Amino acid sequence: MTYKIMIVDDEPANLRTLLRLFRQEYQVITAESGAEALTLLQQHDVALMISDQRMPQMTGIELMKKAVEVRPQMVKILLTGYTDIGALIESINSGLVYRYLTKPWNNDDLQLTVSRALEHYEITKSNCLIAMENKRLRARLHSISEMAVEGIDDGRDAMSSENRAPRLVQPEVYELPA
Repeated sequence: MTYKIMIVDDEPANLRTLLRLFRQEYQVITAESGAEALTLLQQHDVALMISDQRMPQMTGIELMKKAVEVRPQMVKILLTGYTDIGALIESINSGLVYRYLTKPWNNDDLQLTVSRALEHYEITKSNCLIAMENKRLRARLHSISEMAVEGIDDGRDAMSSENRAPRLVQPEVYELPA
């Protein structure tokens, strides 16, 4: 399966470098701003986003918070050349960011992180599908249980209203030709 990954960075050189790094294995979509990324997320089923933290108009963390509304299962990796410890800790602890890496990044480490993040994506997606199926089955079981209880109650109501035992229905008898 070829995954779609999105790379968001306001520096065109970083976009080109990351595009070259990942285009052999993945379908790569690039955006130069958070607003452009959100527009593209509406159009593409993206499994993973790699975003720069420091960008004009919208930080990487702000983008990721908004992206959750569009693609809740998408895994997010934050790249940063600066350290805003408070924001990073908050984003990781809240489950918003899968991992953050510092610039300049190590290509091997980034590729391994993306591979593991996509494994995480598959597990999360499977868990979501299982939870949806469980919910559907619970609703079906509840519906069947209600029908069974209504059937029992209907039988009791018929007996009590007529004050007699339910009558037995005689099966039809068919004669076979000789």
